[in-house]
Amino acid sequence: MKKINQIIMLFLVTVTLNFTAEAQMKQTAQVEGITEYMLDNGLKVLLFPDNSSQTITVNITYKVGSRHEGYGEKGMAHLLEHMVFKGTPNHPDIPKELTEHGARPNGTTYYDRTNYFEAFNATDENLEWALDLEADRMVNSYIAKKDLESEFSVVRNEFESGENSPSNVLRLKVINTAYLWHNYGQATIGNRSDIERVPIENLQAFYKKYYRPDNAVLMVTGKFEKEKVLELIDKKFSGIKNPEIPLNDVPTIEPAQDGEKRVTLSRVGDLQILSALYHTPAGSHEDYAAITIAEEILTDNPSGRLYKALIDGKKAASMYSYIPFTKEPSFMYINVNVPSDKSLSEAEKTMLTLLDDLKNNPVTKEEVDRAKANLLKQYDQISRNSAYLGTYMSEFIGAGDWRLSLIQRDRVESMTIEKVNEAIQRYFINTNRTVGNFIPAEKPIRVEIEHTQGLDELVKSYKGKEALNAGEAFDVSYENIQNRLNSGELNNTPIEYGFIQKDNRGETVTLSFTIRNGNINDFMNKGRIASYTSRMLDKGTANNTKQDIQDKLSAIKSSIRFSGSNGRISANINTTEEYLMEALALMTDMLKNPKFDGEELEKLKTQDLASIEQNKTEPQFLASKQLGLLNQKYEKGHPLHATTIEEDIDEINTVSLEAIQAYYNDFYGISDNASLVAIGNIDEKKLKDYFETTFADFKVDKPYELIKDKYSLNIAGNEKIKTPDKKNAISIGVMNFEGSQVDEDYAALEVASSIFGGGFLNSRIAGRLRQKDGVSYGAGGRVSVDSNPEEKNSSILVYAIYAPENASKVQKGFSEEIARFIEDGITEDELKVAVNSWVQGENVSRAKDNELSGVINNNLYYDRDMMFYKNIEDQVTNLTVEDVNKVIKKYFKTFDNWTVVNAGDFVEYDINKEEKKVD
Repeated sequence: MKKINQIIMLFLVTVTLNFTAEAQMKQTAQVEGITEYMLDNGLKVLLFPDNSSQTITVNITYKVGSRHEGYGEKGMAHLLEHMVFKGTPNHPDIPKELTEHGARPNGTTYYDRTNYFEAFNATDENLEWALDLEADRMVNSYIAKKDLESEFSVVRNEFESGENSPSNVLRLKVINTAYLWHNYGQATIGNRSDIERVPIENLQAFYKKYYRPDNAVLMVTGKFEKEKVLELIDKKFSGIKNPEIPLNDVPTIEPAQDGEKRVTLSRVGDLQILSALYHTPAGSHEDYAAITIAEEILTDNPSGRLYKALIDGKKAASMYSYIPFTKEPSFMYINVNVPSDKSLSEAEKTMLTLLDDLKNNPVTKEEVDRAKANLLKQYDQISRNSAYLGTYMSEFIGAGDWRLSLIQRDRVESMTIEKVNEAIQRYFINTNRTVGNFIPAEKPIRVEIEHTQGLDELVKSYKGKEALNAGEAFDVSYENIQNRLNSGELNNTPIEYGFIQKDNRGETVTLSFTIRNGNINDFMNKGRIASYTSRMLDKGTANNTKQDIQDKLSAIKSSIRFSGSNGRISANINTTEEYLMEALALMTDMLKNPKFDGEELEKLKTQDLASIEQNKTEPQFLASKQLGLLNQKYEKGHPLHATTIEEDIDEINTVSLEAIQAYYNDFYGISDNASLVAIGNIDEKKLKDYFETTFADFKVDKPYELIKDKYSLNIAGNEKIKTPDKKNAISIGVMNFEGSQVDEDYAALEVASSIFGGGFLNSRIAGRLRQKDGVSYGAGGRVSVDSNPEEKNSSILVYAIYAPENASKVQKGFSEEIARFIEDGITEDELKVAVNSWVQGENVSRAKDNELSGVINNNLYYDRDMMFYKNIEDQVTNLTVEDVNKVIKKYFKTFDNWTVVNAGDFVEYDINKEEKKVD
């Protein structure tokens, strides 16, 4: 042990930063607003400024993933991702720092890359901290044996979470069967034995080999000053030296598949699943764009050929597909969910017949144009979101170069029908497919998929298109938002409005329109009709078919989403200044002229019934359902009645077109309560004129009264649900209390919530169950405080996901940590971290138009302004340890007062004791 410790210390000393004065940063490329720089040590830097963001995202991508793992190392790249959060000499408690800076962080691992990112409030202090953190953990992460011993069980717990899902297990087995040698056939999560037995020396060697400047790309997006960022990056990274041994990436060449393969999986569950995989080229290959379009033509809802044959044809409930954008030859995977009352063999025959017959029924120009429009809309929306773009680029960096994202877009845009059909003819053949048993063929047909050549030449001369405008630097202070907000009520219709006119990147507009009608008596015994009515709005109108609606949205690069519940109808639009009025016209048509179609209703019902069928054996679903039933407050028929699974099925089955039409006639229109919120590049007069004119005749006589859900005490108890053959268990506990956001205790409760169960892996609950005990991949809790002062229906929740054999440890951890929280309270350091995290988190939230829209909507409803939240922030920043401890003692109760439900494949155990009994 002493020798191992000496090795660890020597390892850390040898990788300390060593800055050199000669290091310089050179600009090497600039495309569509993204500028690339290179340090002398090989680190690539990408800068993408967005003045309208008010946040910064720092994302570092290492070109190492599960593809690079050797024998006995399956899951090592992902395990290392976890270990890099364990700390460095200069950042010993990374979860605490992430929480303190109000960051929204994560790390992810896939086939070709691992990335770490932090999104945070745009301040110089936060930026320097984030860059210092990433520079330090590039070479100085502890990667210590003591951390590995606790973390491998956490990763195993994450592994077992995936084992709970038959769909996930089938997918992994099909992919594994499709590949003979290449590591793309191995799950990134790894296998249990390698996760549990990996030697710390191997993990340290893997880290030292791949975590280095010349194998990394650092991307910074958001609101920042370019010169200041470059100076900081140079300061933090330029002195990091690469290991003496250069990286030599020798790819494994997967041989051509020479016959159809088949996988059969048998596990506990109710929903049947059908899948198929085809080998395809790497992301950098031109054919990848053609296959992407082919995938859209086959599986899109509602126009896809497979979708029409399987879903519209009532042979399946739902489907999905994907094609990883990888450095080496990839695959397309199709998943189809088939309810137990339908024939799996018939669904398979329908799918494979259609796929095999593509050679006789080539795709049409109309299909190609529609698919291109759908894909280009997605690419356009991504380009307008700088925070997401920062992490989105990681996949393309791992596949060879960030510019591949733009080249892929251009290839889709210029793709011809001839190339799409050629790609289909080449790759969609049965000998290149994995669905089931091997089938011999007299004359085997094989497809050799070559590796892309000349990648550097492909991206070097790429210029891209004109970059979108960067937008204005919008101040997200409460005072500025309130000053910029124009609110009031329209002249001839009771619609309250709240407008913020600001120049967004790409002239983006976020708009929400909410209508509230009716009272409790109106909604008794209505079941799910309100929800189904809103879900049917985008399925066709008197003027537009479902396909027309989708095509028009793709053409104007916009999204419209509806939601509905008893007493509430909401429409949300994401668009641009150029297309706002067209999007509004389409939304209006869907709201005012829906054509409720019986076949579309049956598809929704089949999908929902299949979802219930799939969840019948899922621990999380069953635990959440039982938690509601134990604290049941309302009789059957009441809108807030907690339903059983049988009642869910009955409610779905009883929904009819007649009931939907009647509900629409009664409640769709404006009575006395509606709100309109728009943020971005808007013309306020145009919006007012449009809604005053267009919705003047859209009326109903249904005065609104909130369906009240007043506080009541929860029923104390600790129940267990047996879920056979599930490798993961879950425990959820809830305790109700009386309180609202207008109470003087609210600020202290927010801070208590963060310390108890929030933050990033450093809360009391996560610190105990994940960091200390190492028994849970996901554990935490939260305090939810009611916004309505008349109801005061608030609660505290705690949860953990874990292996069933650790159930007693989880129970003990919950009980002890809650008792310690009440008895000892919080520390000064915890208060400082939580307050700073809360304040910065609120800043980030106000910087996001969709979240700010929700705040303004609530303000209109509750007759508040932004100073209401400013006052809460002032209270939060002035809290003392004594203030928070007093509130904890007032509202928190020991664990035996909670309602707790545990679901999993448990052996017999006593939930109140640490020991467990084995049958």
